[in-house]
Amino acid sequence: MALPHARSGQLIDIRPLGERITAAVSNALFKTPQLELMRLVLPSGKGMPEHAVPGPLTIQCLEGAIELRAHQTTQILHAGELVYLAGGEPHALHALEDSSILLTLLLLPH
Repeated sequence: MALPHARSGQLIDIRPLGERITAAVSNALFKTPQLELMRLVLPSGKGMPEHAVPGPLTIQCLEGAIELRAHQTTQILHAGELVYLAGGEPHALHALEDSSILLTLLLLPH
């Protein structure tokens, strides 16, 4: 069963999970035909292999530390930092510690 998405006007809590992070799971917060917002929870040592999405995106580190490989470089995102990637840019993520990120995707029409 799919988790319910937030409705227009509904508050969404994206504060750090703290001690609850070890039991938390990734989830989509809302999705429209043009935009999707997800909270990804990545345990230390886990990540996402290199991939690309058609539309532009932002990755905001809410807690922890995430290694981002994109644009032929590696950089570390810490809590409170955000990065923008153009659509089609290959990227990979690796959690250096238990982390959660806010991922915003612009969905392009097919």
